[in-house]
Amino acid sequence: MHRKEVKIINDAGLHARPAAEFCRTASQFNSEILIKKMGGDERHGNAKSVISVVTMRVEKGMNLLITAEGNDEMIAVETLAALVNSGFGE
Repeated sequence: MHRKEVKIINDAGLHARPAAEFCRTASQFNSEILIKKMGGDERHGNAKSVISVVTMRVEKGMNLLITAEGNDEMIAVETLAALVNSGFGE
């Protein structure tokens, strides 16, 4: 299992467009990938499901734990972390 905590930096948080991009990227990997919203409301969900990601209501400044388990877990987590750290190009 590989995991990494990232901070959401884009102004609108993980709204529909970046959530869809996040899920599209996650779906490229074979590993099971989960995300967990850190802090008081520690919701978690499937990183490959747009509905799951959007309903978590992740806003700017919140931390997100990305966890993957499988044969490509390290590259999956690192790729998703880099996407979040880029602010989704916004």
